[in-house]
Amino acid sequence: MLPYEKYLQEILIDEQTLQSRVRELGAEISQDYADCTDLLLLCILKGGIMFLADLTRHISVPHEIDFLAVSSYGKGARASSGNVRIDMDLSEEIGGRHILIVEDIIDSGQTLRFVMDVLQARRPASINLCTLLDKSEMRTVDIPIAYRGFEIENKFVFGYGLDLDEKFRNLPFIGVVKKDMIVND
Repeated sequence: MLPYEKYLQEILIDEQTLQSRVRELGAEISQDYADCTDLLLLCILKGGIMFLADLTRHISVPHEIDFLAVSSYGKGARASSGNVRIDMDLSEEIGGRHILIVEDIIDSGQTLRFVMDVLQARRPASINLCTLLDKSEMRTVDIPIAYRGFEIENKFVFGYGLDLDEKFRNLPFIGVVKKDMIVND
């Protein structure tokens, strides 16, 4: 038995389906930003890193990348505390730039609303959002999503950048955690 198998209820999105959708998103973004000369992909760490790494290879327009680390979940938590903080800020100035936030998953939207408000105060030319997973039924604040990989039900998921207590981000698929393995639900 592989280490992750004791937690895995089911594979929700397999590797082939993930990679196909990431290619499609890259093509859509390339088309929409075809005339853009200052696109900045802003990855929300840590969960967005796998998605960003694959997505950037499928975006044909010149772009830069930067990273922002925010937290609203404590270690081992399964739900947001609602208190968002910036753990690592951007290394680039974003004033006048076109920003595309690359996020792994959006549920309540509170963390992304905080991030978007902070970034908007820095006066970028535009801010758009690309998320791999959208749990729209959990949304408590309005978040405009320009690019959506998959809409999923309210299930606790891991793999492909999403962690289970900081582990298993390296899995090439997205799996659902067994209900009896979720401690803080």
